Amino acid sequence: MSSATQRLANMPRSRGSDLPSGITSVCSAHPLVIEAALSHAKGRNADVLIEATCNQVNQDGGYTGMTPADFRAFVEKIAAAVGFPLDRLILGGDHLGPNPWKHLPSSEAMRKAGAMIDAFAAAGFTKLHLDTSMACADDPTALPDETIASRAAELAAISEARIRQSKTQAPSYIIGTEVPVPGGAFEALDHLHVTTPGDARATVELHRTAFSRLGLNEAFERSIGIVVQPGVEFGNADVVAYVREAARDLVATLDEMPQFVFEAHSTDYQSGEALRDLVSDGFAILKVGPWLTFALREALYGLSAIAEILVPDAISEAVPAAMERIMLSSPEHWLKYYPGDAHEQYVQRHYSFSDRIRYYWAVPAAQKAVDELMAALQGVTIPRPLISQHLGHLESLVADGSVAPQARALLLASVTRVLDIYADAIDSASQN
Repeated sequence: MSSATQRLANMPRSRGSDLPSGITSVCSAHPLVIEAALSHAKGRNADVLIEATCNQVNQDGGYTGMTPADFRAFVEKIAAAVGFPLDRLILGGDHLGPNPWKHLPSSEAMRKAGAMIDAFAAAGFTKLHLDTSMACADDPTALPDETIASRAAELAAISEARIRQSKTQAPSYIIGTEVPVPGGAFEALDHLHVTTPGDARATVELHRTAFSRLGLNEAFERSIGIVVQPGVEFGNADVVAYVREAARDLVATLDEMPQFVFEAHSTDYQSGEALRDLVSDGFAILKVGPWLTFALREALYGLSAIAEILVPDAISEAVPAAMERIMLSSPEHWLKYYPGDAHEQYVQRHYSFSDRIRYYWAVPAAQKAVDELMAALQGVTIPRPLISQHLGHLESLVADGSVAPQARALLLASVTRVLDIYADAIDSASQN
């Protein structure tokens, strides 16, 4: 077991010690986000946890076109390029279950989910979130909790069999599903509720029983995290901030469950103080994804505006215009998530906190627009007044010499700035 994987497995037992009390889970398949995350962790001599969702990466390729083995090779290639040590890398699979195939009957969807978790286990992913909460075509709208736990145990059995056969590292499991399904929430943010202590306890006991029924007691002992709703979420233009008092009773249940920490999804756009409080309260695994690609999009749009000023003849199409054309031609990733009239949808397509534009950066036409932009600004020293105007969140970093006024450095710095908020919050919580 790698040193990073061991530290993750020991995280519940590290509560109250002088060891790091939390870790950022980087949920992105964008190469620049991953490069920024690995470079950031290298600079801080820290572990890095990178996770792929069931929709991004699966045995059929997901929307990235990558299998779990492909994703591992993809991340490790970037790690080699930046000199990040692999023994500090943890790879995770998020929402592993039938979600990509929930339009199929449950038996078929679960067969596909089993093939997916087999592929993740075979590729050596050492953090696996079992999420079978979604109803399939022949299921009732709301699945009984017992069914959810039973299906999760079925997937764990497949994972365990693959580990024995392939002699890969035994993973840590994450259970629980009190978050929106991957792809975004449909419920109004004013209906958000914190997981009750009773629901948290029931999640653990139902999964313990389901695992035991299949002879998976040892595997259950490697379950280290419960996904719960701490009362944080974001929408297209709003963010629900963490309120410690509202989660007080939930947090108290961790004293009864020393095997576990909480995993908090949708922590994007929280303040540094809120993130620190989350970690201090036992939400040790902080998921972030859209905020990172939102920061990347901010930088790309700012650089595109700068290029139109500095090198207008080198750009055939501005990045925002290219992305608008691409998203309108393939609306499946945003249309049902962005309500309103045509203008409201335009604003959300480009600037929503949900950042569903992230599904389009890998499209060849989008890559072409970004490549053209970066080629046009290659070797160009960008004047600080233009950075102040179009990339204001980075101007102080350029002013103090932390970031070079070059296009690629600015792109990475925009993502790194978010990662710093998380790392500083975790460091602060660990010191308190």
